[in-house]
Amino acid sequence: MADASSASTSARSGSDLPVSDETYTLATPLATIPNDSRTMWARITHEMEDRDVDRVVIGLPRRLDGNEGDASEHARTFAAELGERTAIPIELWDERFTTTIAERSLIESGVRRKRRREVIDAVAAAVLLQSWLDARRIAAARAAR
Repeated sequence: MADASSASTSARSGSDLPVSDETYTLATPLATIPNDSRTMWARITHEMEDRDVDRVVIGLPRRLDGNEGDASEHARTFAAELGERTAIPIELWDERFTTTIAERSLIESGVRRKRRREVIDAVAAAVLLQSWLDARRIAAARAAR
């Protein structure tokens, strides 16, 4: 069974890895990998191989006006470096508002502030992958009409 996977990078916490289920319906947080170049790439590729990932979706930070800034360059560099380590297709996906959506979801779920700070990036990465999965499903439905 193949999964789609997402990697969302943050200088603060590392790379957050959610995965989808085998039906490409639901994204779930999997792990946060520390930004340590000695172990990060091996861990990411191990997780991808272990889960038979067939696509990687990386968050592309954009400003509210849609333009890219310094953080976008970091994401593109991360994608290029990962692309050198795997033949799995990589897509960049707009990550605007993913943290806001994740925060609201955690608040609505009654998660306390301290715990929200601990999990917000992982949940935002899952929101990013879920957005990509939903867009893919909508595009497939439109193409089938």
